[in-house]
Amino acid sequence: MDTKSALHRYRWLGYTAVIAASVMDLLDSTVANVAAPAIRTGLGGSYADLQWIAAGYTLAMAVALLTGGRLGDMYGRKRVLLAGIAGFTLTSMLCAAAQSPQTLIVARIAQGVCGAVMLPQGFGLTRDLFPASEMKKAWGIFGPLMGLSAVMGPIIAGVLIHADLFGTGWRMIFGINLPIGAFAFVMGWKYLPDVAPTARGARLDLPGVLLAGTGAFLLVFPLVQGRELGWPSWVLVMLVASLPVLAVFARYQVLRKRSGRTPLVEPSVFTKRAYVSGVAFAIAFTASMGGMILTLGIFLQLGLGYTALHSSLTTAPWALGALFGSAFGGIMMARLGRRILHLGLILMGGGLLALYGVFQWAGADITDWDFAAPLLVGGAGMGMIFVPLFDIILNGVDGHEIGSASGTLQALQQLGMTLGFAVLGTVFFNILSDARPGPAGHIDAALDAAGTTALCTVGLIALAFVLGFFLPKTVRAAEEAEEDIAAERELALV
Repeated sequence: MDTKSALHRYRWLGYTAVIAASVMDLLDSTVANVAAPAIRTGLGGSYADLQWIAAGYTLAMAVALLTGGRLGDMYGRKRVLLAGIAGFTLTSMLCAAAQSPQTLIVARIAQGVCGAVMLPQGFGLTRDLFPASEMKKAWGIFGPLMGLSAVMGPIIAGVLIHADLFGTGWRMIFGINLPIGAFAFVMGWKYLPDVAPTARGARLDLPGVLLAGTGAFLLVFPLVQGRELGWPSWVLVMLVASLPVLAVFARYQVLRKRSGRTPLVEPSVFTKRAYVSGVAFAIAFTASMGGMILTLGIFLQLGLGYTALHSSLTTAPWALGALFGSAFGGIMMARLGRRILHLGLILMGGGLLALYGVFQWAGADITDWDFAAPLLVGGAGMGMIFVPLFDIILNGVDGHEIGSASGTLQALQQLGMTLGFAVLGTVFFNILSDARPGPAGHIDAALDAAGTTALCTVGLIALAFVLGFFLPKTVRAAEEAEEDIAAERELALV
């Protein structure tokens, strides 16, 4: 049996490497939120440090995603995936070994970069592994597994922290990546195909990466750190300076395109109202989701005194609702089009308004059961948006733009998540830090902080609801999108 036939025979084993890499990213994008109070207890640090532990990962991923897919075109998707898995596993061990909040934040940033190198290779490798007749089956397995990982991530984090294996405490939430990463690396090395790079010899747009990273940092740093620094003038200058830096980045991308070189971001997609509205929708939606996930977990632990396990089990209805909501969204998106997004936002906003009502009604006597119904409804609404979002937004761009538009949208979703951690986290911690002395004052402040954050989140959802009317009415056919991305990869030039 020749090598090609052997690889085809073991294609499902190779696919496990793609799945395991995606599972690691999903786990690490959620577990740190559950572990944040335990990390602060073990390492010390400020409330802003807790925000950076979450935001550093997503911010680094947002910037690095602009080039992550390009690396696979240049050096081969298998090679780049294996490098990303190795780097992600190593940086996970650095997170587990961190001795201060600052070293953990740096390790999380490095982990986000490795994640951005690793994740974009999955789509192309799946196409390399399977014939067209099996693609739908492969993606049909991938989706539910990712949904299950999202549901189980916070619960696994709570269990690991509670179990305190070998006295590791919160460190095991990162240590768990060692066996997962080793498995993914071995399976990928043995069973993934070596396909020749489609853009060998191309050059990365390093000035573009530097400009995008600088602009994003100037935007996020003041939002996270400004409150604890007392909003000095230089922080405000940083915030204002982010806008011209990002404008220079946009202009540079236009000039790079005109010169015949491949830009990080295809400028033409931003001339289409539907896509621009979709980007704004995605940022508002993911910001609301990120801020909600961070502040709810911290409220339960720092505000109500729950353990990590108790907190993760209390929020399980949100994840369970998201699992069922995503299944419904996948089934109904072709029939309902963008209306499925509006339905999801209504449920998500309604669940959060109900949660705000619970805070006001139950007060310090709030119980686990008080959370269940609002979180289940809100999570179902959030899940309905996940599956159809890309297919609806990308229906507003031309076929030759689909690859760049998809990658840019994915990066901006991560930026939206980062902004949610920064802005809503700052609102929450600002109120919590003003608590009156004593346990009663602390609980009252925590309830006030959680309620205010919930209302701010509803405001972002309302913004997304309005933006939804400017999106394409129907979804883009999956087969058409896959063909467009594959064609663009084959035509990729310097």
